[in-house]
Amino acid sequence: MSARCLFMVIALAVASPLFAQQQTPPQTPPQTPPAEADEQEPTISYEEQVVVTASRTQQQLVNAPAAVTLVPTTTIQNSPAIHIGDLLRTVPGINVSQGSARDINLTTRGATSTLATSQLALVDGRSVYLDFFGMVMWDLVPTSPHEIRQIEVIRGPASAVWGANAMTGVVNVITRSPRELAAQAPTTLTIGAGAFNRSMAGTDRDAGSLFYVNGSHAHAVNERWAFKLSAGYLTQDPLPRPTGTIPNAFRTPYPTYANTGTSQPKFDARVDYDIAGGGTVTFSGGVAGTEGIIHSGVGPFDISSDSRMGYFSTRYQNGPRRIAFFTNLLDGNAANLLARGPAGQPLPLVFDTKTFDVEAADSRTIGTRQVLTFGGNYRHNTFDISVAPAGDDRNEGGAYIQDEIFFGNRFRWVVGGRVDKFSSIDDAVFSPRTTFMVKPDPAQTFRVSFNRAFRAPSFINNHFDTTVLNEVNLSALSPALARFIFPIRAVGNPNLKQEQMTAYEVGYTGVIRNRATVTAAFYYNVTDDGIYFTPVAAYTPASPPPGWPLPPALLGVLAALTPPVVLPSRFTYLNLGTIKDKGVELGVDVAVNRYVNAFTNYSYQAKPVAEDLPPGTTINDVNWPPKNRFNAGFDFSYRRFLGNMTVNYTDEAYWQDVLDVRFAGTTDAYTLVNAGFGVRWAGDRLVTSIKVTNLTNEEIMQHIFGDVLKRQVVGEVRFTF
Repeated sequence: MSARCLFMVIALAVASPLFAQQQTPPQTPPQTPPAEADEQEPTISYEEQVVVTASRTQQQLVNAPAAVTLVPTTTIQNSPAIHIGDLLRTVPGINVSQGSARDINLTTRGATSTLATSQLALVDGRSVYLDFFGMVMWDLVPTSPHEIRQIEVIRGPASAVWGANAMTGVVNVITRSPRELAAQAPTTLTIGAGAFNRSMAGTDRDAGSLFYVNGSHAHAVNERWAFKLSAGYLTQDPLPRPTGTIPNAFRTPYPTYANTGTSQPKFDARVDYDIAGGGTVTFSGGVAGTEGIIHSGVGPFDISSDSRMGYFSTRYQNGPRRIAFFTNLLDGNAANLLARGPAGQPLPLVFDTKTFDVEAADSRTIGTRQVLTFGGNYRHNTFDISVAPAGDDRNEGGAYIQDEIFFGNRFRWVVGGRVDKFSSIDDAVFSPRTTFMVKPDPAQTFRVSFNRAFRAPSFINNHFDTTVLNEVNLSALSPALARFIFPIRAVGNPNLKQEQMTAYEVGYTGVIRNRATVTAAFYYNVTDDGIYFTPVAAYTPASPPPGWPLPPALLGVLAALTPPVVLPSRFTYLNLGTIKDKGVELGVDVAVNRYVNAFTNYSYQAKPVAEDLPPGTTINDVNWPPKNRFNAGFDFSYRRFLGNMTVNYTDEAYWQDVLDVRFAGTTDAYTLVNAGFGVRWAGDRLVTSIKVTNLTNEEIMQHIFGDVLKRQVVGEVRFTF
């Protein structure tokens, strides 16, 4: 460990940030190609660092009332990452877990899980959070990397403006308009192919392969109409599975099952109409498919290749005024690879969900000292879920108002709140927010914040209803029990309350000499009534499992062992007590010169503190995030050459969210080194590059039950017409 720490100190000392703020404001598309801009402009001034997610209205990054990280388009296009998890891994405070070739989860300022439920995800303000399971399937976001202008990450609660499920933060993917793309690069085609190592200690497996292609075309028909079309496809072999036993007191062997890779086709279209009197009407739609492993509390499901999500969205926007409608249509099926139903067949998961949402928002200036932002939405969900047959729909709606008050040039006070009502929750939920900001000069802000945010119980949380057959090895008692199979009842809880977080933060954001962006934050979060999948009953000598071949009294002997061996008979979702988290985030992003950007950041997250837990539950019934995370890196663009390198160190973390306690354990700390190098040809119309993930070929597990990540090398060619 000391050698790794020394390596990280050296890396932090010599490097600085990839996320140097090189994005353009949403309303001001650049007029020169990125390569020419690199040659002409040494840096972007702080006035141009614009975000929209923190308050649902456009504002300078330095004035945002929350901790915000921007990932610009240059980083997105040049990063070795092929999924959003690796792309956002270097954001301070974000914990990323990749469990399979397609399964990505991320959570800000808290432990993530196999189904990350507290992080809201948006595309141009359209929610892609899946209410039926309470999660985000990032591979179903139908957006080509070339089309993304920037990604905004709100680190911390945001329910006061975004409502339910923005409890730990928001990730908003903001795309470029058709007119903007048509002016810069009307037609693009990106092709990548590569391989990754799958040999484990003591084994020699063939390398896995991957291939992806993304293309887009944009055209401004006239001064009113513009459109863009894009399509993409990614396919990847399965990652290697861990072998041996899980590192815990039970030494449970890793279950064997047929691991699968993933295939992900996507199509997306958008048409914009610019109104003569001001404002734009946008129509967009798309479909994305997926297949592969998704991990859950009852084990891995293999999603079939015909699973897909389609969407349609239309919106009118004129400055801060916005009226929008969207629908998300998710249809798919999967089979569990470990859990089986009462008849012995793989547990099926068939899902058909529809979401319809309408919203309106606006912002008004009152005199010279106040900016009032307000809005609301109504959403209707329908569900047809095989493992939750009792329910069929859910309605929810909410409204918010926020006032930003100016006290001269040096002080600002943001105060507001939102009220949400769910048909599945008895009472309305109020999410207040207040931030007091002190500005020594226009480019610096100190802030003190209070927020309250919540996560609504998912449809599965309320209505789960199935029986699974579990298997345990009790050969120490009898050879006949080497594979003893017993049923477990898993049910939802319709009486769940919302999971609610109260958050306090002290933060600083400053731009030094228009070159370095410095951020710092200390936060303290208190989560009440966290929702957890928990055993609530077990087989006993008085009620042994069906087919128990030995004296029932032996069940009492097993329960008295250290650690105890308990055969659970019933699981459900419960609101469990209070969990307290605290942490520190520090970051520096530097434009070293007109060619080189660098970054470094550090995140500390203390071990959660549990209070008022029900009898029989402990802090071991929740996941623990890594205590320390370091990130450092740089990117450059000079004449024909471009490249980047990032180093991420993630401390050990504890996981308990797959199956029962026999499968809980701690992942080792790891250091992930990614790098890429590219060359421009034919006047920048062709870019060839090599991208390497996990350069040191370390065996990395990001979840105790997940796959193993080894070195991956990809060659990419990008054409611009």
